Amino acid sequence: MSYKALYRVWRPQKLEDVAGQHHITQTLQNALGKEKFSHAYLFSGPRGTGKTSAAKILAKAINCEHAPVQEPCNECTACRGIDDGSVVDIIEIDAASNNGVDEIRYIRDNVIAAPRDVRYKVYIIDEVHMLSTGAFNALLKTLEEPPKHAVFILATTEPHKIPLTIVSRCQRFDFKQITSKDLVDRMAFVLKEEGIEAEEEALHLIARAAEGGMRDALSLLDQAVSFSEGTISPDDVLAITGSVSQQFLTKVVQALKDKDTPSALEAADQMIREGKDPLQFMGDIIYYFRDMLLYQTAPGLNEMMDRVTVDETFEELAQKMDTARLYEVINQLNQYHQEMKGASHPKIFLEMALINICHTKEISSAPQQTADSSAIQSLKEKISNLEKQLQAVKTPAAAGTDPGKSDAESSRQEAGRPAPGSISASASGRGMDGRIKQLLSHATKQDLQAVTSEWSNVMKEVKQQSVPGHAWLSDAKPVVSDGNTVLLAFQNEMHRSMVDTKFRPLVESAMQAAGRPLQLLTIQSAQWEKIKEEFKQQHKEKDEEEHSESGQENEGDPIVDEAVKLFGSDLVEVEE
Repeated sequence: MSYKALYRVWRPQKLEDVAGQHHITQTLQNALGKEKFSHAYLFSGPRGTGKTSAAKILAKAINCEHAPVQEPCNECTACRGIDDGSVVDIIEIDAASNNGVDEIRYIRDNVIAAPRDVRYKVYIIDEVHMLSTGAFNALLKTLEEPPKHAVFILATTEPHKIPLTIVSRCQRFDFKQITSKDLVDRMAFVLKEEGIEAEEEALHLIARAAEGGMRDALSLLDQAVSFSEGTISPDDVLAITGSVSQQFLTKVVQALKDKDTPSALEAADQMIREGKDPLQFMGDIIYYFRDMLLYQTAPGLNEMMDRVTVDETFEELAQKMDTARLYEVINQLNQYHQEMKGASHPKIFLEMALINICHTKEISSAPQQTADSSAIQSLKEKISNLEKQLQAVKTPAAAGTDPGKSDAESSRQEAGRPAPGSISASASGRGMDGRIKQLLSHATKQDLQAVTSEWSNVMKEVKQQSVPGHAWLSDAKPVVSDGNTVLLAFQNEMHRSMVDTKFRPLVESAMQAAGRPLQLLTIQSAQWEKIKEEFKQQHKEKDEEEHSESGQENEGDPIVDEAVKLFGSDLVEVEE
């Protein structure tokens, strides 16, 4: 067969021809010029980025008759022999099909033999990650201390699968994806040398489809040359790659923006009937929205766009689309794209995605910000009102209180005032402590005994209504009651929190069913003991103070004391 594919004809013959890998080619050129090259190299990176080509160029450079040189001359006997495969000392092995221990043992046994035609034996092992564990182990010693005349070059697309013991014995070079600009420049050079014309947009479409691989780009270019009948046009590239044009994508996106479901579905159906891949079409739409988001948030990064060339239509459409809506659409399309990958009928998921987007309400960011501002303002007002109420509660006497009123009247009014409903029963701190102390001041043993006697019935009622509620409540014990409110003490804070937040209505209804309609308060046992002791201490100090004051009032007047002894304190009245 006389015809050769473009990627074979235009395989790099020098390191400077390897496109997009300047960080690697310069390092190798310097090492070759100083004859400081290593005995083992590891070339890793995506497919079609020049790993095997760089390995062959390196093999020619170290064996060139004019060495040391930074580039092979490609004219001497050694260089030409390596190019046509007649030099037996350059051994290229495909590890995908020669991955066993026996093949590596063969290398190990023959590497000690001196080279026949050139100065160095070079072993190029492609797809080295496919070797078995035993093969890697067999290669270790040879790779660590090879003969002076042997050089190993390992190439792989999956370096993470290679044992670290192998990687540490090699100089590693990571090949990167080739940029679209480098791909387009290389294809333009090839077309010029071949005498073929192509539109620049067509080359950009090929570069986009190649996804950073030069071999893929040249293969698609070769296919486009065969398909076209003259100058290669963008339509020719779209036909062979299965992609769709930017105009077609704009039409679909416009239909999604206008919520025009029939137009969006008709476009998808047309694309399927023309033989396009639904999965790739979904990816193109996602990238279109991604480019639109990139244009809105970073307008100066046009070179980073994958599917779009910025034109008037795109700019107009981008201005109409809301940023929040773009985030939402990209997330929705990505979910459907994942489901399409394993689906038997991906067209259905494509249509579902288009229908879903057309029927999803668009969220505008401006009204949302206004709503958020209103909510924040409302919360600020509520906090301000609560602070005022709290300040009023802390004040010893209200602003409108009549100074002539007695302390007894004020105490009775305060005691008769109902507890504010806005105070949470599970609140902690001073508010809760004060409420419990108020409850203690009005509580009686009779009320607590009445609740305790009915507590088993309450538990049964709760268990009938909710078994989980009964389980959470089993940790509780009534500790104080004033006939209107009951305080439950819990050993475990989680039990208390669950009953207080989730099962409060259930417990209160159960107490009402048992004949005890009481309001429920909850507290942890340790906190209850602390509050109880504080209340007892305060009560004790108050009694002692009153007793002391009473004694001081009666002390020092023997006439009054004698009168009290004779007639009793009820019948004695002292007048100044």
